[in-house]
Amino acid sequence: MHIQSIGAGIYSDLSISTAPVDQAAVDALILDPSNGTTGFPSRFGTGEFERVQNIREFPSMGTPPNIVNVPVYGQASSQQIQGQSDAPSMEITLNFVPSDWADGETLGDMVGNGLQYVFRFTMMNAEPSDFVEGAFGCQNSMYYWVGKIEALQVNPQLTDANTAVISITIQSDFYGAYTSV
Repeated sequence: MHIQSIGAGIYSDLSISTAPVDQAAVDALILDPSNGTTGFPSRFGTGEFERVQNIREFPSMGTPPNIVNVPVYGQASSQQIQGQSDAPSMEITLNFVPSDWADGETLGDMVGNGLQYVFRFTMMNAEPSDFVEGAFGCQNSMYYWVGKIEALQVNPQLTDANTAVISITIQSDFYGAYTSV
């Protein structure tokens, strides 16, 4: 069941697996009918995740529509037809804490290294008791995908908190929502 009440996702979380994966391993897991809601990350290396802290805003999550606008001569508006969507990417804005993204730190070493990781987005509208897989202690819906952290761009601010934007390319479909109530 999904979360059954209306509420803000103010405790939502983005975490990244600490061990790189390849797409063949992900495909084999997804095709396994015995996979449960907590089985997705535990089959990849250590199954450990690193939380991305200080997120300022999340983008839309999920598979983008495969709709293409096509101009038609003589008509006032374009027609929409089904087409092939481009591989999605997302940008996440966060309050920048340099020590979290320094060389030698888990997240800092992931930026631009070309390796694929499992990403876990957990939507929650209550404070979790813990951020460990399966132990959130509150209603949540988890989505998983494979992606790469391509870039980190810092935005120095003179009047507000310094921010950064991390660019993530999506290398797989989105899997979920795996929901716990």
